[in-house]
Amino acid sequence: MKRFRKIYLEISNICNLSCAFCPGTARKKQAMTREAFTFLLEKLRPWTDYLYFHLMGEPLCHPLLGDFLALAGEAGFRVILTTNGTRTSQWQQVLLRSPALHKLNISLHAFEANQLDIPFDDYLRQNISFAREARGRTLVVFRLWNRGGAHSCNRRILEDLEAAFPRPWVTEPRGTRIGHRVYLESGETFRWPDLEAEDAGERLFCYGLRDQLGVLCDGTVVPCCLDHEGDIPLGNLFTQSMEDILSSPRAMALYSGFSGRIAVEPLCRTCGYARRFQRT
Repeated sequence: MKRFRKIYLEISNICNLSCAFCPGTARKKQAMTREAFTFLLEKLRPWTDYLYFHLMGEPLCHPLLGDFLALAGEAGFRVILTTNGTRTSQWQQVLLRSPALHKLNISLHAFEANQLDIPFDDYLRQNISFAREARGRTLVVFRLWNRGGAHSCNRRILEDLEAAFPRPWVTEPRGTRIGHRVYLESGETFRWPDLEAEDAGERLFCYGLRDQLGVLCDGTVVPCCLDHEGDIPLGNLFTQSMEDILSSPRAMALYSGFSGRIAVEPLCRTCGYARRFQRT
């Protein structure tokens, strides 16, 4: 059994949107090359079976996405993509023909967080079309992670989903099953970690370095998918082995800290998402 349930491999930090709920990144804009991607696949293979092509950036903006899916599949990985849903129709055939694609998360709450050129009807139509065409070949998860914030589009989204996937819907641990391998997830808005934000205290638990880690597009290893600026660099896979990175004093201190429900890193103490796992 691999150590990590999933690893986030950021194939690009470039996005075609600027969502109100996403902090973005001030890092240099970069898209991973084929050579870099292939090199990192070999480094990551012993550590997980599941790769998320995401940390920052929109993976469907990368022109080599189809090639990356094929290479990951040949290496034995299952791939999960998270998209804002604006380019689903452009990539639909490539995605549906990819044996490596395990799941596509579509963040439908992205529409209302932007001023888009694409009409709302077309936006919904292309994403619902993908889910219907998938026909169980891959998991499709529609996300509405905007509870507690603005959600003016939600009523229309739910109406269209119900028309495409008639009830009854079934509540399951992973979300609401609305069709064969098609789910709807609702979630709270949350505060991204930010070194400029208020320190909420060290008492905290997180799954970072426990069931996940992230690799930025420049090879930097970070402890979780929310370190959008690389504020906790643990090492770099282009120059170091994963074993050396995970055995570094900083990585070991972070892991052992969370084992005792203590956040040793200042960034972690500002994370609203990790507070979801805090015991009362």
